[in-house]
Formats: sequence, structure tokens, C-alpha cells
Amino acid sequence: MKMTEFPKDFLWGGAISANQSEGAWNVDGKGPSIQDVAPGNRNVFTPIDPLKYDPKGYYPTHNGIDFYHRYAEDIKLFEEMGFKVLRMSIAWSRIFPNGDDDQPNEKGLEYYDHVFKALRAANIEPLVTLSHFEIPLHLVTEYGGWENRDTIKFFMRFVKTVMTRYQHQVHYWLTFNEINMALYAPLQTLGVDVKMSDPDREQHIYQAVHHQFVASSLSVAFARGLSTEQHVGAMLGYSPIYPLTGKPEDMLASLKAEQEKFFFADVQIKGHYPEFQLQYFKRHGINIQMLPDDEALLANNPVDFLSFSYYSTAVISADSAGQTEAQGNVIHAFESPYIPKSEWGWQIDPLGLRLSCNYLYDRYHVPLFIAENGLGAHDQLTDDGAIHDDYRINYLSQHLQALNDAINLDGVNVFGYTAWGCIDIISAAAGEMEKRYGFIYVDQDNQGKGTLQRIRKDSFWWYQRVIAENGAKQVLQADQEVK
Repeated sequence: MKMTEFPKDFLWGGAISANQSEGAWNVDGKGPSIQDVAPGNRNVFTPIDPLKYDPKGYYPTHNGIDFYHRYAEDIKLFEEMGFKVLRMSIAWSRIFPNGDDDQPNEKGLEYYDHVFKALRAANIEPLVTLSHFEIPLHLVTEYGGWENRDTIKFFMRFVKTVMTRYQHQVHYWLTFNEINMALYAPLQTLGVDVKMSDPDREQHIYQAVHHQFVASSLSVAFARGLSTEQHVGAMLGYSPIYPLTGKPEDMLASLKAEQEKFFFADVQIKGHYPEFQLQYFKRHGINIQMLPDDEALLANNPVDFLSFSYYSTAVISADSAGQTEAQGNVIHAFESPYIPKSEWGWQIDPLGLRLSCNYLYDRYHVPLFIAENGLGAHDQLTDDGAIHDDYRINYLSQHLQALNDAINLDGVNVFGYTAWGCIDIISAAAGEMEKRYGFIYVDQDNQGKGTLQRIRKDSFWWYQRVIAENGAKQVLQADQEVK
């Protein structure tokens, strides 16, 4: 390997989720998920009433970008770019419509048979997220989501079904997408409808998270019993929080912000609750109910690798006076005066990706996978039918150069990278279409109107060359000529 290239077998690709891409929300026996009652054009923290469904309303997941019917066309485009891997999810409620069904929905299973067959024909490795904010709605309204321990049983029925069925097509699995988002969006992530004003809010959330930890360990145990070719990873939403100044108080605030995220990975990788979290529970009167075998289960079944999303960074101070809150998917901190912002207010910090890789690899010593990274932007279709997204090329090239340095200069073991929303999909944060990440433009607006035509952006040709050259540094230049 040349020092300017990525590892020989590096997995280049893109990432989507079922609820943001498939559509066909009630087709072929699929049941509703929590995302199917999330209205369009909202904020990620806008309360969702799981019982308040308006048949006349606009729910963007109902149609997505129609990947359900267009997967073959889209996979051909991924193949044209040279993808080695596609991160995707299996919609739980497409396989078990209510979540607690005794038998799976065969039509749903057959759909994914076809998707995986098409991916394999294109020499694309599937990386499958088992739960990407897609808990069946019935488990939310009737059981209280993951706070109810019975949900572990229902989830494992789903896991055993899909892992067994697809064991020869899928070798890489993620358990829960951005599991730490549970602290900020518990309804979408946990199916736990707890209000911000509830004095026991954290008790409800952390109990539900414990059940997800147990389910993660059970999934790892099942996969290892199934085949040595099965690899199960955790997935963290990670954004480093720097101290605003060198003051010790700011340094401590930064440490506490980092520990909030580390907790979720510590349990799944180290196999036990860290002492700082146990002390947090004690101070706040949080009592996690465990069964006698839970601790041994966690200890004996750590995940094989850690994946994470990375978009931006922020700073934190012990004194919040005069600070502006930073924007991002897992950020509750402040803007840095040294870092530029995207048009959505997310701070663009390529070096932060290199730092993230170092932080996480030094702490856990397991292989890393970049499961999400990208730039959400307004893309304009020109009169000649093109999308000149040099801003996206610039963002990605800088981040890939930082990732290259983490691997080649720092010695971090990173084995893959999937650009988020490699084809334009519905934004999970806002339920809109105009915040686009893709290399492929999809003709659809925020009201769900459009032809759904797929159009290659300039970044499509750029990423194609990046993959072909295995990320050679001379290719990772934003001002290169694009087709």
C-alpha cells in the first residue's frame, strides 16, 4: 500500500436507511413504524404523537424515494460509482408488521432477497443496520417501546429471522443506529414517549437503553453461533466537543460531554457500565432494573467493531453566557469561533474526523468504520440538467484527506467509509427533501412532488474516481476536473 492510499481492501460506499428511502410503507404486508407517523417538514426535536395520524397529512416516509420499486436502478448507479459496500437497513415492520407477530411476513423477506441478490451481482457488500429508528408502531403504542423488556424478545425474533435467512448474503451487521441519540429523541430511537418535562425522563430512557444493550449482546451471541463470517458492530453518533478555552472548568465540561457518548460504546465494547455512569445514576436517583444474567451477557458478547457517524464538531464552556448553540444531529454544545458553517449551520471541521478516529481507536482498540459522513445542501438543477456540487466535493475531499491521515499517519484501523445519503433521501432530522447529501439527485420536492428521476451530480464522477484510485491523495483535491 502506498502511504498516500487507503488500505487495499478498504470498503468504499454509501449509506441509506429503509425509512428514508424505501417508501411502500403499507405495501406487501408491511406494518407502520414510528417514522410512518412523523409528518414532513419538521424539526428533529418536534414532538410526534404516535396516536395522532392524519390521513390527509404529508408523511414523507410513505413514499421515500421509492427505493422499494427502484432498487435495481439505484444499485446499478452504485455499481457504476464503484461501490464496494452499501450500508442499508431492514425495516423491522416489513418483516414483522406489528413487531410481536409469531411469524414473519414472507413478502417482506422476499423483497430483501431480491435487494441482496442485486447487490451481490454488483459485487457490493451489504452492511445492514438492524434498527435504524424503525421500531414497529404497535410496539410503541401497546408495549411502550424498548422500556418494556418484552421488546427484547420481539427484536430477537426479528434478528434471528433475518440473520438466518441472509447469512450467505450479509456478513456485516449493525445493531442500533446512533444509539446515543436516545437521550435526545427517545420516541424515534426507543419508541418511548416521554416528555421533556417528565421528572423521571432519564429513568425511562436509560432503562430502555439497557434493554437495547442486552439485545445487542444477544444479537452478537446469535451471529457468532451462526457463522464465523458474521460480524456485528455498534453504531455511535459522534461529534467531538472541544473545550472553548484552556480553563480547567471548560476542560472538565468537555470531558463530561465526551463521557455522555462514550458510555454507549463502553457498554457494548468493554462489556460493562463505566464507573462514571454508575456515579451519574447514583447522583440522579436512576435505578436500572437488570436480570441476574445481564451483566455476564454484556461482558461475554462485545461487538466486533465500532462504526460511527461524523458530520461536525462544537465547543463547550462551563459558562454558557453569550454562546450560540451549535447545530447538528447529536450536538448540544456551542459554535466554535474558528470553524466555518454549512448553510444548515453545521460546523465543517475535517480535522475533527481525524481526531474522532484517534479518540475512539485509542479508547477501544477495535476496528472502526465510518458509517455516515457528508454535507447536506441545497442542490440546484441547472438549465442543462446538471448539478454542479463543488461544495460537496470540497467537503468530502477534505474529510477523506483527514481520514487518510488518521490511517496512514496515526495508525488507526479504519476498514470502510460510507457517505451518508449517497442518493438523495428524506431527511430524518426535518422530514424534508431539500436537504440533500447524495451523489445522485432525485427529482422530488419537500411536498413529495416530482418525477423521481435520478440524475448524476458532479460529485458522482468525483467519487467514482476516488474509489477507482483507492482514495489516493492526489485525487482528493476539490479543484480537480470532473466529468
